[in-house]
Amino acid sequence: MANAELKLLGSWFSPFVWRVKIALNIKSVEYENVEETLNPKSQLLLQSNPVHEKVPVLLHGDKPICESRITVEYIDEVWNTGPSILPADAYDRAMARFWAAYIDDKCFVAMRKALLEEDEEARKPYLEEVEDVFVTMEGELQKYCKEGKGYFGGDEIIGLVDITFESLMRWLSALETMSGRKMLVEGKHPGLVKWAERFSSDANVKGLIPETEKLIGYAEALKMKLKASATAK
Repeated sequence: MANAELKLLGSWFSPFVWRVKIALNIKSVEYENVEETLNPKSQLLLQSNPVHEKVPVLLHGDKPICESRITVEYIDEVWNTGPSILPADAYDRAMARFWAAYIDDKCFVAMRKALLEEDEEARKPYLEEVEDVFVTMEGELQKYCKEGKGYFGGDEIIGLVDITFESLMRWLSALETMSGRKMLVEGKHPGLVKWAERFSSDANVKGLIPETEKLIGYAEALKMKLKASATAK
């Protein structure tokens, strides 16, 4: 049964919403999922996140928590069921936050621009930026693998970096299909390929993220909408 005091305002296509759902699953926390169409945005969303007016928003009683990485940390601090998502050591926590921010600032931004770009040449530098992130994160993952760890969070422990990065992988699959360019390949990123397979098959993640084809359909519809809006101006 869903927790009456815990609601998640989200949208099915949002990787940021998936992060919060994964964290709640890891902690075995029940919640009510409230699907937002964002067209138009509901009054509940506008009241809960008046600054950014975006999902996800976790409503814990009458308290709204916004921004996905902040929300994941909140979940980790409030619920002690299940494994810790952030490391106990202060330095390790700082490093986890650093890499999670790096993934969003570099990988997500470049992926979004590449997905919405129609021109192949204009898309190319964004794809290259994504591939640069993979090289960097492959090197970071190898440090953990040398210590016998299967995830960025530790041996069999899914942490903040894992959740942040993995939430982009299905959209990466959509981008690879739409661009005709395979970016995450075993020859260049063997650790990341195995890591992604491990993560996607985890019980806390499996079945939670939509199929690639559905995301491609959403991306194509969004591009048409943006193009029509630009033409109308």
